[in-house]
Amino acid sequence: MTHDEQLDHYVLPNYGRYDLWPVRGEGARVWDRDGKEYLDCASGVSVCPIGHCHPAVVSTITEQAKTLIHVSNWYCIDKQAELAEILTEQVVRIPGKNFFSNSGAEANEGLLKLARRYAVQVRGIAKPRIVTFTGSFHGRTMGAMFATAQQKIWGDFGFTPDELGYLHRPFNDIAALKQTFADHDDIAAILVEPIQGESGVNAVTPEFLRAVQQLCREHKALLLLDEVQCSFGRAGEMCGWRSIIPGDEIQPDGISWAKAIGSGYPLGAFWARDVAMPGTDAKLCDLLGPGSHGTTYGGSPLACAVGLATLHTIFKEDLCAQAKELGSHIAGSVRDWQHPLIKEVRQHGLFIGFQLDHEAIEAKTSGKVASIFLARKLLDAGLMTVPAGPHVIRWLPPLTLTVAEAVEALTIQKAVLDALL
Repeated sequence: MTHDEQLDHYVLPNYGRYDLWPVRGEGARVWDRDGKEYLDCASGVSVCPIGHCHPAVVSTITEQAKTLIHVSNWYCIDKQAELAEILTEQVVRIPGKNFFSNSGAEANEGLLKLARRYAVQVRGIAKPRIVTFTGSFHGRTMGAMFATAQQKIWGDFGFTPDELGYLHRPFNDIAALKQTFADHDDIAAILVEPIQGESGVNAVTPEFLRAVQQLCREHKALLLLDEVQCSFGRAGEMCGWRSIIPGDEIQPDGISWAKAIGSGYPLGAFWARDVAMPGTDAKLCDLLGPGSHGTTYGGSPLACAVGLATLHTIFKEDLCAQAKELGSHIAGSVRDWQHPLIKEVRQHGLFIGFQLDHEAIEAKTSGKVASIFLARKLLDAGLMTVPAGPHVIRWLPPLTLTVAEAVEALTIQKAVLDALL
C-alpha cells in the first residue's frame, strides 16, 4: 500500500486534512515528500515558537535521550523541578505551583478539576458550575469540549453543557456576566482565553478582563486563564494576558499551557496560585493532593528538558520583543494594502488574524468556506496558514521569523488575494 492508501484504510477520518505530506522542517521552512518548499506561518498551530528543529531542541533531545527518557511520577524528576521554577518565577511571576501534562486539553482538565474540588471542599457547593464564553476552545476531552462554547465541538456526545455544569456566556459582555452571578450562587470559576485563537484571534477587552477578576473576587470564584495558544511570546509577552493588561493588575488563580512550551514535543502544564482559600489556611496550590490527579507521561525528563531548552531560547533571544516588532510590521503592511478582501487585521505580537470579506470570496467560489478555501490557495502558493473559524485566516509563525521571510509571506498572500479579485 502507498502512504495515501494506508492513511485512508487505517487512520480514523476525524481530520479534514489538506493533501500535503511534510517530511522535513528547518526554521520557518517545511518541505513535502515531493520536495516542494513551504514558508510556515502555522507552526503546527502555534506549537513551534523557535522554528522547526532548532539546534537547542535537537541537541537537548539527543543528549537527554542518552541519559533518561522516562521515569514514573512515583519518583522525583530534576528537570520537572527546574521547569516548574522557571514557569513560576520568570513566566507568571506570582507565587504558585505547577502540574505537568501532555497537552492543552489535559491542562484544562486539571484546572477544571481544581475548580470543582475547590467548590466542593472549600465552598460546600455540591454541583458547581463553571462559566466559559462564546467562541472559546478548551480542548476535545470530555470536560474540555463541554467547556468549549461551540456546539459543533460538543454536539452529538450525549450531554448538554448545562448537565455537566458549564454556563456559556457572551464573550466580552460584562452585563451578561454580572447577571449570571446574580442568577447563580454555585459558580466555582470562570475559564477564559485572553485571546481566542480558534474562533478568529478575538481578544478579551481590558474592561471585561477586569470585570471577570472583580466578579471572581466578590463571589469567591476562581479566575482561570486558558493560555494554551497565546503564551510564551506568541502575543508578545510570556503571559498572554499581559498583552491585554500589562503588569500585575490581573492575578489569576490558575493558568493552563501547552503548544509552544515543548517546541513540538508533547508537553502541557497548569499553574495554581499560592494563596489561602476562603475560611482556611490551606493553599489553593496544595488542593490537589496525592491520589487526586495524575498522569503517566506528563513531566517526563525528556519533555521537561525540551521545555527548558525552549524557554531558555525565548528568553535568550528576546523573542517576545521580536514578536511585538515584527507582528506590528506585518499588521501595518496588510492594513496599508487596503485590500478589498480583508476587512480587519487583529494582531497581538505574532498572533495575527485577517478577517476576510467572506461574502465576496464565497461569491467567487460557489459558496466554499472562505477561510478554508483561502488557506488551500495559500498552501498551493507555498504558504502554510491556519483557518480560524469560517471568516479568518490566522498567522502563527515561529517567533524566529525574519523580516525577509515576513516580506516573502506577505508577497505570497497578497498575490493570492489579488488573483481572487
